[in-house]
Amino acid sequence: MALRPILVAPDPRLKQKSAPVEGGVTDAHRALMDDMLETMYEAPGIGLAAVQIGEPLRIIVMDLSRDEDPKEPRYLVNPEILWASDELFTYEEGCLSVPDIYDDVERPNKVKLRYLDYDGKQIEEDAEGLYAVCVQHEMDHLEGVLFIDHLSRLKREKALQRLKKAKRDADDEKAHRL
Repeated sequence: MALRPILVAPDPRLKQKSAPVEGGVTDAHRALMDDMLETMYEAPGIGLAAVQIGEPLRIIVMDLSRDEDPKEPRYLVNPEILWASDELFTYEEGCLSVPDIYDDVERPNKVKLRYLDYDGKQIEEDAEGLYAVCVQHEMDHLEGVLFIDHLSRLKREKALQRLKKAKRDADDEKAHRL
């Protein structure tokens, strides 16, 4: 397993649509998922899409367990939402690719999913609450959508300005150390 760098907005690679995993889940896919999980835990976060580490494949890892609880990693390959409730749920979201920005996003409270797990077995299950939010957030990444894209234009532009300023400041500090 290896830590991978997480892409940060406005990196254009985050806007690309991820390709389906063809031919089933292989050892290479499992190695990628292991790297993703280690990277997500280290960040720390609760979900990560492969495109966030520069691998535009339809793969997601997540773990909603609390710090004191045993780890409960989930692996979703080629996830699909088969059904979404009309009932909505608002949650303050953040993102490893949009650091230090948080805002409320409204999404369906319940969804029915289909995906392949770590071993390539097809799973269908219902998700609600935080699990449903996290799945939808990560699946947005697979379509090149960031959570800030769900915000008003003004809030989105402010968030992107903050990210660009943080990058400039980090680059300036790095240049001064050289």
